[in-house]
Amino acid sequence: MLQYYDPRSCLPSAEDLPDSDDTPVDNQLQHLIPGLLEVVLALIWSEKMNWFFGVDMGVYYDPNQPAIVPDGFLSIGVPRIIDEDLRLSYVLWEEQKLPIFVLEVVSQTRRGEYSTKKKFYAEMGILYYVIYNPLRKRKPRLEVYKLNNGQYILQSGEVIWLPELELGIGKELGSYQGIYREWLYWYDLTGKRYEIPEERIKNLGQQLDQERQEKEELAALLKQYQSRFGNLE
Repeated sequence: MLQYYDPRSCLPSAEDLPDSDDTPVDNQLQHLIPGLLEVVLALIWSEKMNWFFGVDMGVYYDPNQPAIVPDGFLSIGVPRIIDEDLRLSYVLWEEQKLPIFVLEVVSQTRRGEYSTKKKFYAEMGILYYVIYNPLRKRKPRLEVYKLNNGQYILQSGEVIWLPELELGIGKELGSYQGIYREWLYWYDLTGKRYEIPEERIKNLGQQLDQERQEKEELAALLKQYQSRFGNLE
């Protein structure tokens, strides 16, 4: 569905287009879950500048059609920052790069995540389509589909490895922004979950406390030695 237009034609730019469809999310998870994935990427890919993760941002695929607005999407091979500024929207005829990963978080109000959106993303050529449905009790809450010959194939496993991203995605219980529940996380090749910012700060604090304690213990031992045997000079 990605079309290549004549660059000489007068097409609207990101500045001319709305950044979303102005439709509010149905619940807070539709913002928090992709937001968590985005901030973790900012930690583990802090040195990379060739990726972009959009949250509730319009993706324009045709100048004559309204944008689609996934809850989250990831593109590889595009600059994180354009002209020393942030994107207003993601315009395919400017970016010339399809998102490789799209996430939809299902709420009580269904929006075609399992039907029309799934078909549309396949027609666009999105490689990975991820659906997370926190309301499900009996069926899998997390489904990861990979495009193969124009059809989405459901991937199996608790943590799904995405080789093109060199990342795994899965779900587990944890705490984010003081909220303890099931979240989506990124994982490395060994299946180890990447830290979220709050965990990184806590672990760094514990490491500094341990180093400070070791220095204090060493200073106390040195003082005891000097009191028994005098200075080493």
